[in-house]
Amino acid sequence: MTALPIIEKSTWTRCSGCDALVYLPRLERAGQVCPECGHHRRLSAKERIGLLLDEGSFTPARQVRSADSLGFIDTRPYQERLAEARERTGLADAVLHGRGRIGGHPVVVAVMDFAFMGGSMGSAVGEAVTRAAEEALASRTPLVLVTASGGARMQEGSLSLMQMGKTAQALRALSGAGVLSVCVLTDPTFGGVTASFATLADVLIGEQGALIGFAGPRVIAAATRERLPEGFQTAAFLHERGMLDRVESRAAIRPLLARLLALGSPPSAAPPLAHEQAAAIRAREQGVPVPVRERAAAVPAREQGVPVPAREGAVPISSSGHGSEAVVVARPARETMRTARDIARPTALDVIWRICDDFVELHGDRAHGDDPAVVGGPASIDGVRVMVIGHQKGHSTQELVEHNFGMAHPEGYRKALRLMRLAERLGLPIVTLVDTQGAAPGVGAEERGQAWAIAETIAGMAELSVPVVATIMGEGGSGGALALAMADTVLMMENSFYSVISPESCSTILMGDPSHAEAMAEALRITPPELLRIGVVDGVVEEPDGGAQAAPADAAAELKRSLLRELGRLAGLGPDELLRRRAARFRRMGTVLND
Repeated sequence: MTALPIIEKSTWTRCSGCDALVYLPRLERAGQVCPECGHHRRLSAKERIGLLLDEGSFTPARQVRSADSLGFIDTRPYQERLAEARERTGLADAVLHGRGRIGGHPVVVAVMDFAFMGGSMGSAVGEAVTRAAEEALASRTPLVLVTASGGARMQEGSLSLMQMGKTAQALRALSGAGVLSVCVLTDPTFGGVTASFATLADVLIGEQGALIGFAGPRVIAAATRERLPEGFQTAAFLHERGMLDRVESRAAIRPLLARLLALGSPPSAAPPLAHEQAAAIRAREQGVPVPVRERAAAVPAREQGVPVPAREGAVPISSSGHGSEAVVVARPARETMRTARDIARPTALDVIWRICDDFVELHGDRAHGDDPAVVGGPASIDGVRVMVIGHQKGHSTQELVEHNFGMAHPEGYRKALRLMRLAERLGLPIVTLVDTQGAAPGVGAEERGQAWAIAETIAGMAELSVPVVATIMGEGGSGGALALAMADTVLMMENSFYSVISPESCSTILMGDPSHAEAMAEALRITPPELLRIGVVDGVVEEPDGGAQAAPADAAAELKRSLLRELGRLAGLGPDELLRRRAARFRRMGTVLND
């Protein structure tokens, strides 16, 4: 019989995910992630801080301990359980908080430790999280939370329950003050922690493989006597249902946090577009060509003796700084439609990655799902931080189907509005990229309140206290387009169109069949020159010959210059003035005759 090798316990361990023997030093180098199967082992609070924060940057705050106010005894006195947990973990209680840096960015952190009584939240955890949020608020420093908890601490009775209210109001105060908060939910996060501060942060990141929920899976299975879905309550499961912004491996969390902190932290507390942002935009205005307006519209308007509508605060327009008036040749509507609908035309994500220095896509409406037809997240355009949101189509059949041809469901519009409100809280201007046939039709969309979602998004945009610049990139179809275009400034790409209804549908409804679509397209006045002439849009962005699809880099560069120019125009306006101008802009839309 062959003798089995002797395995030293101090050198090897068995992975609970795949049952493989793993060399401990290798496991430690991988951040306690199994190199064989990717299983993420649980970390202590100190280990987590070591992985996330810049080396040597952590300064712990004064820690607090829970007291046994009830004199609670189950199989053992609560005091005895506390003493044992403190000895085992070296912590005062189940959370460690303090200050540090991530990627050079200052943060306040609060990290939970599941090894301390299952990370349960009693008075000390509630107090530590609340103090961390209050410190972040007082110093206007982003807050990073890391959760690992089974829920409320039963041994503290109703006082434990009250910590949900205490921490929830602390997070809401931070949010209301426009200070970024990010929560990393790790395995496991359940009960009162999930149902309070853990899910109230601005950005929610689930660690790969984490179980997250309110009631535990065994409790649910016992109560319902039903078989639970595959992957139930995993981070990936929740991400698919719109509850989490991101799901990341352990190694990817720190760099993601650094990017979020760079993009989502306003450089100052004051105006809606921080002073530094405004200065950066204005600096880039030097030598930047003005977005081309009054061009295709200029000739026919002047031929008719009709003054071209001027937006409040508009300046004389010239072509690329050469002093001559810029004129774009008017095209038949059918030609514009054909170019706008070309499958090769750049999508929102194509444009975002061409014009942005960095972009972090965020997901989900926090209620039902994540709609791939709408993409968005914080971004930087030549150092100017913005929130960018757009309709996403695709270039292949597979991509188009995956993104539902850019036709958003209710959860898409709710995600967009969530990101807009986050931008408002953080003082970030908003850039939207519109390219959709219209909102998604269908039984499911109607059941989930499509009209309500569109109405709320339109009304929500009208109330935003930060600058909003929208660009019609391709198709601008009906209310589904307006829901991302209720803006201070609305631009159109030269080969785009914007309409209350598609010409084909208009022809079917009014003429009985779609064969009159071309005539209806002309009658609806859907092209940039016509819409500029009647004051629906404010400017036209030039495209290369053959459209943006012919030279995507050139088209993106022109759009980038135009967006920076428009953001610069709006940068000096305060919230009240922005709201006044936006309201006046849409108030004057329409043509009526008084009796």
